[in-house]
Amino acid sequence: MTRPPTHFLESLCMTDSVDHKGSVRERVFRELRRVALPDSRFHFDFAEFIADFVGSDAATDRLMAHRAYRDARLLFITPDNCLEAFRHRTLLDGKRVLITTYSIRRGFWLLDPATIPPDRLLYASTLDGMERHATPLTLAQIRERLPRVDCMITGTGAINEAGVRFGKGHGFFDAEWGMLHRIGVIDATTPAAALVHDCQVLTETLYPEVFDTVVDTIFTPTRTIEVSNPHKPECGIVWDLLDPVMYDTIPPLQELRAMESGLPARG
Repeated sequence: MTRPPTHFLESLCMTDSVDHKGSVRERVFRELRRVALPDSRFHFDFAEFIADFVGSDAATDRLMAHRAYRDARLLFITPDNCLEAFRHRTLLDGKRVLITTYSIRRGFWLLDPATIPPDRLLYASTLDGMERHATPLTLAQIRERLPRVDCMITGTGAINEAGVRFGKGHGFFDAEWGMLHRIGVIDATTPAAALVHDCQVLTETLYPEVFDTVVDTIFTPTRTIEVSNPHKPECGIVWDLLDPVMYDTIPPLQELRAMESGLPARG
């Protein structure tokens, strides 16, 4: 999916950390170019989208065989290119999918296969089709109408074997986690997973920030990597650190700020 640049992560990291992540990102992107599928809008500009790749079907098979998926009824799935087939197969399985579109700027949407014609499920799983068949939901409606989200699934630009992700530097998945955690539909026990190519998995040490969502499991075409004691942020949104551009352009963040006084205090 297209996620326009912000400076959310960059504003939270020390310069040397940003430089290190930048060099690793460049290396991964060079390797990814060999296996990535181009985006219809951005070709191979990996700074603008999370790519699908050769072998993503095998990674999807691994994910769908995992207990975190099998036991789920409602999943949050990011709109990344590499997860399009997974979104389709999830809908075919009769599971509901919570998504965001256009960098969260158009908010959260619910794809419910019970309300979508079977011959439209593939289109509904695509970036162009999801809003045509999904129902828009505010954070208040998610909190009031939906059960707990059973699993959070994302793509990413790169990830190490300890489950620490970094992508294009925008921090959208962490913001999505923070908002859903704050309204009480996920918590630290909610499993999170990443689907990536093997070339995107790093061996070097990366250190998560307080707001970084470390995944429980990594799925590649050849491996399923289980992460020990993944860090799950319980801080919600750290308003003092949030880039004003992100706040000004993402209505759900504005809604959450307005809701904060009526939500239970953080534990």
